Amino acid sequence: MRKNRKMVMVAAMAAAMLAGCSSGNQAETGAAAGSQAQGDSYVIGIGQFAEHGSLDNCREGFLEGLAEEGIVEGENLTVLYENAQTDGGTASQIMANFLAKDVDMICAIATPIAQSAYSAARDTGVPVIYTAVTDPVLAELAEEDGTPVGEITGTSDKLPVEEQLEMIRAMLPDAKTIGILYSTSEINSASTIQEYKQAAPKYGFEIVESGISGTADIPLATDNLLEKVDCLNNLTDNTVVSVLPMILDKAAKKNIPVFGSEIEQVKIGCLATMGLDYVSLGAQTGRMAAKVLKGEVKASEMKFEVITEASFYGNTKVAENLGVTIPEELAASATELFDEIVAE
Repeated sequence: MRKNRKMVMVAAMAAAMLAGCSSGNQAETGAAAGSQAQGDSYVIGIGQFAEHGSLDNCREGFLEGLAEEGIVEGENLTVLYENAQTDGGTASQIMANFLAKDVDMICAIATPIAQSAYSAARDTGVPVIYTAVTDPVLAELAEEDGTPVGEITGTSDKLPVEEQLEMIRAMLPDAKTIGILYSTSEINSASTIQEYKQAAPKYGFEIVESGISGTADIPLATDNLLEKVDCLNNLTDNTVVSVLPMILDKAAKKNIPVFGSEIEQVKIGCLATMGLDYVSLGAQTGRMAAKVLKGEVKASEMKFEVITEASFYGNTKVAENLGVTIPEELAASATELFDEIVAE
């Protein structure tokens, strides 16, 4: 942390003046120490793996969570922000740059860049707080019981797989196959795929997966997948989400529904989701970060946290275009229904 120089000087002078005073002045001494603590300022490097709505919302929420705890950008917080644009090499460079600038903390948004952050900061003492990491254990950022592997902790955006499948079945009673595109380099996607494959038979579905190595593979993979399935289900896979509008356009031309994993995907054209609010996820992360910055707890002493409740979001305009009816029970329970498609 950085100390306000004026406050530090005042505190130092006060300490010198009070050095020879009696214990009767202890309350005054405590007040001086409190003033010094209020002069703390911080520098946080925020590294984001990709540029899309859900991760942007995480960043927004993270700053909101910090502000709730009195750590406000432009007042006592300086933010260094970099986006890796889904490139692992760039993610590593970003972390090296943050450490060279002597940041007090790194916030890593999404699994690949969280792994880069921990690798870079592991022996430096700089704490890492992550968000939107689907499986911290599989990513080797936490032990099986949730305990951090070092000075790193944060929040998971683990998807409510069974709730999503139940929703898809309610909306598409005759569907048999669900297509899922995912990046083979994102371990969070690989683990989620396995969850879907295990749970799908319970709801009468077969999962048809298509792994891609980069965004250049997605157009052809999408075309091939759309020929084999009744609908698509999108994950929080950063590589795929970064080109989601293109996927939605291809699916719309074939009148095939696409289900999302969070609110922003529904806004831009996915039919519906039982998903997460990423602003709330980010805010939860920001509050955790504030505790570490204030010295109340070390990152290594906090298990990662998970949002356990999923919310239904639907897009009535997309439903109308597809000729799909949103069941009354789902509509009544919706956190929000959108009546337009918002261009990204």
